[in-house]
Amino acid sequence: MKQLSNQFLFVFLAVVVIYLLYSLSPILTPFVFGALLAYLANPLVTHLDKHLPHLLSVSLIFLGLFALLSILCLLLSPLIGNQLRALIDVIPQVINWMQETFIPWLTELIPIDTIKSTLASMLPKSGLVISTILHSSHTLIIWIMNIVLIPVVTFYLLRDWHLILNNIQHNLPSKIKSTVVQLANECNEVLSAFFRGQLIVMLTLSLIYGIGLTLVGLKVGLVIGVIGGLLCIIPFVGSIFVVVTASITAYVQFGTWEHVAWVLCVYAVGQTIESYILTPYLIGHRIGLHPVAVIFSIMAGGTLFGFFGILAALPAAAVIVVLLRFLRAELRHAPA
Repeated sequence: MKQLSNQFLFVFLAVVVIYLLYSLSPILTPFVFGALLAYLANPLVTHLDKHLPHLLSVSLIFLGLFALLSILCLLLSPLIGNQLRALIDVIPQVINWMQETFIPWLTELIPIDTIKSTLASMLPKSGLVISTILHSSHTLIIWIMNIVLIPVVTFYLLRDWHLILNNIQHNLPSKIKSTVVQLANECNEVLSAFFRGQLIVMLTLSLIYGIGLTLVGLKVGLVIGVIGGLLCIIPFVGSIFVVVTASITAYVQFGTWEHVAWVLCVYAVGQTIESYILTPYLIGHRIGLHPVAVIFSIMAGGTLFGFFGILAALPAAAVIVVLLRFLRAELRHAPA
């Protein structure tokens, strides 16, 4: 009877936590983002703690990251500005190409009435979304607060990271402490390997695509490459973005299929390096999720919890995978 009541209490607490996360999801984004940054930077602080006082280690790492981001922003601002101006110049050309070439070709495949009805149903919704984003002062204030809160949350979590973990471990019931610590270590192993490996993969692909598309001659090659590399955290999405966007831009800019072929060559080089070098050695199957499951996790997290859900989707999925492995092992060894 006591075991049944404990199970009921556990389920009740889990439901309450999920409901609170769902209700508070609009304000959780800076805390999740700050926790992720603190989690990724904690090994550096741990290494410096061997030689320096803890607060000094945290301050040096925090200031170093801030200084690095500031220097990158200062160095890349002129380049980003040029890319944005080039993007603004390219957009009218893409629109003209779609009106003069793509839409006539599309109408030959799909009846014009179907296209009109589809666009008519989509435009009011998209217009409402755009107007809401552009004219909502509340949304702007929330984004500004999130940007300000992220470094604050990161600093305090980084300073008290080990203290928080020790307090949690100290307050665990003795019966489950060893099991929880074991599961936490497995989750940490999965998450650290995935995030650090995925970060290197994203940055490498951003460089490959950005430099490659720029060498091809695309005016907005760097922007497309960087966005495509960052989107590679979602399986297939970054690849599709690079191929479609860069191919259309190349054809509109040069008017020949030769440059489209060069774009596909850049994509092929990036995919080859990712598939045979980066992913196998840096990530492998550490997260234990099928690519379709990764896509579903991100979409489900975004649908249920918004941007906070997108950030927390993969960590939550990785933790769930570890828990399911533990449950399967327990069921296998359970007496019949």
